Amino acid sequence: MPIISMFYGIIIRLYLLDNRHHSLPHVHAKNTEFEASVPIADGEILAGDLPRKQLRLVQAWIELRRDELTADWDLAVSGENPYKIAPL
Repeated sequence: MPIISMFYGIIIRLYLLDNRHHSLPHVHAKNTEFEASVPIADGEILAGDLPRKQLRLVQAWIELRRDELTADWDLAVSGENPYKIAPL
């Protein structure tokens, strides 16, 4: 589960071959004891939980980096390591 970005105490990961669990392209965001799957398309929580402030930061980052995230998702679901993406 490669880390693709980190900002404001939030770790963003893309799991390899993760399209079997949730078919929507998404990232995993973790902040201390909270973790959530957040779709790349709309930024709404798919599973898990994040505090409101951290969720808003993740949503802003997704909005800015959507094209890069989509390209990384394609790599990850094919079993390849995704590239690092600039933080917020």
